[in-house]
Amino acid sequence: MKSITGFFQLVRWPNLLFIALTQMLFFYAIVEPVMFGEEYIPRDFRILFYFLCFASVMIAAGGYVINDYFDLNIDLVNKPHRMVIDKSIKRRWAIFFHMFFSVAGILLSFYIALQSNNWFIGFANTVCVMALWFYSTTFKKRLLSGNILISMLTGWTVLVVYFFAINYLSGMMAENLHQDAAQKLLRLALLYTSFAFIITLIREVVKDMEDMEGDRKYGCRTMPIVWGTEFSKIFAATWLVILLALLLIVLVYIIQYKMWIPAAYNLLFVIVPTAYALYLLIKSKTTADFSNISRWIKVIIFTGILSMILFKFFG
Repeated sequence: MKSITGFFQLVRWPNLLFIALTQMLFFYAIVEPVMFGEEYIPRDFRILFYFLCFASVMIAAGGYVINDYFDLNIDLVNKPHRMVIDKSIKRRWAIFFHMFFSVAGILLSFYIALQSNNWFIGFANTVCVMALWFYSTTFKKRLLSGNILISMLTGWTVLVVYFFAINYLSGMMAENLHQDAAQKLLRLALLYTSFAFIITLIREVVKDMEDMEGDRKYGCRTMPIVWGTEFSKIFAATWLVILLALLLIVLVYIIQYKMWIPAAYNLLFVIVPTAYALYLLIKSKTTADFSNISRWIKVIIFTGILSMILFKFFG
């Protein structure tokens, strides 16, 4: 039982569920209504999407495992109570799980590529697996590069669904593919990709401030270690202000079309929590403060992604 519990902790099962939820919501609440409306939705289109979603989860699981494997010494300092490898999961099993999940994700990606004649997804997901390996071994310890890489990979979880859908529909429905619908889908994909990138970048910098003690002990050159906590707070706060500005622009756009329920949701459940996170960041001083901000940012990510549901009914 201890090994089973440790396995689910190792692969970060709540994060995997969230990745699946994000892709499912984007597919069902945005892709299908925008591209099909009330029309018949091909069965093989949905089946291939399920494979794509499963591939994303497999690749992410492999990334979480290898990250914990290489972070073993750092985690002994930063979060010893959450250690899994060498406690309930042996190191050799961690490597096996990483290889299994990563290879499974790549094979599924190339199966999707073969069925949809879209080889880009297969090669792009292979690059994601390689990027997660190099993040864990190299980039995580370097100034800002690891933060940016993880933010890009998070944004990719949305963007990959867009590339899958638009390529499939261009090939199978070329005569019926409306340019207005395709452009709307692109705008929404970029909106949620940008949201995912920015909020993840903020959270990564906050986590670096939270984990300074262990990172410094093992030679990591994260932003708070190299440039200091105050600079890191200014950096994260600047991106929070940028995110707030983008959310306000979206709010004004929604109000113009008198979409009052989406506007109220955006204001109360995304903009207000983001503003509060900014307030907490400005006041923060201790590791506990940064941990609290990190948890709050998770809430913003969740409410932001859930807003996709509104496009199905009001979009």
